[in-house]
Amino acid sequence: FLFLSRIHPIKGLPDLVAAWALVRRSGWRLVIAGPDEAGHLDEIRSQIDGLGLGSDFEFTGLVTGDRKEALFAEADVFVLPTYSENFGIAVAEALARSVPVITTTGAPWEEIEIWRCGWWVQPGVDGVAGALVAAMNTPREELMEMGLRGVQLVKEKYSWDQIGRAALEAYRWMLGQSQQRPDFVDIKN
Repeated sequence: FLFLSRIHPIKGLPDLVAAWALVRRSGWRLVIAGPDEAGHLDEIRSQIDGLGLGSDFEFTGLVTGDRKEALFAEADVFVLPTYSENFGIAVAEALARSVPVITTTGAPWEEIEIWRCGWWVQPGVDGVAGALVAAMNTPREELMEMGLRGVQLVKEKYSWDQIGRAALEAYRWMLGQSQQRPDFVDIKN
């Protein structure tokens, strides 16, 4: 499993560690990659040590370039147990690299369920633990198929071509050149 994000309380790492303690299995490990913010890494390391899980975790710090690509290539599943994301670019990065994703409803990624390319669960220990078990019980071939569906999702909804087409469609509608409001435009009163 790969977590790649800022190491910050909002990202839900304490829940991931607690969930791991409940469901850990031989042969699985967690790689935690990302920069420490406000000393949260020390809290996470202390929690891991207190639970006797040190051998299950690897910390890499901030990764970029080839090292980041290698971590995605080695990952069976990406996990972001967040409490709040406005998008969650790391989720899109994982999906684009054919890595199934576990994230929470704190991130706007319902499409993960719709496209069957991972698990979208409630934030907290129980939701994350359930998704970890589901991922560990999923045959490798199915994980690979989930990853391929994730790539397709990113291509169809988040490629630069698609984003450009959607922006053009929105501008045409706003300028009155199109009568039909695009389905992705949500107008609140």
